[in-house]
Amino acid sequence: MHRRALLIAPLALAATPAMASSGGGGSAPADTWVRYPTITGMVARGDGSRGVLTVEAGVDVADPALNLRARQSQPRIRAVFNILVQREANVLLPGRVPNVERLAAQLQSATNIILGQRGAKLLLGSVVVS
Repeated sequence: MHRRALLIAPLALAATPAMASSGGGGSAPADTWVRYPTITGMVARGDGSRGVLTVEAGVDVADPALNLRARQSQPRIRAVFNILVQREANVLLPGRVPNVERLAAQLQSATNIILGQRGAKLLLGSVVVS
């Protein structure tokens, strides 16, 4: 078995128009999804060491004009997301789980304010404390 064949074959399949245009079962088309880089915040642990709160987030925007605005506003959205995640990490007590509902509501509200209107749906991939 050739390793190069394993690496190139998936790329070739993804590049075909038939594969790229057909959406997976129930998932949003790739052009409506805007993914933001992983956001981290420092948390205190019970033993005095430091841990990391990691959040993966993105928005699903069906409206093309609003989607363009979401893509163009990525630096502002990332900056505000970093502030909100760090704020959540600061109030997190050692050994406790983060309040994901509050964090999601704050991130959604910040997204709506930055974009100037509603229509972008915030989606959290994972919220992990390590």
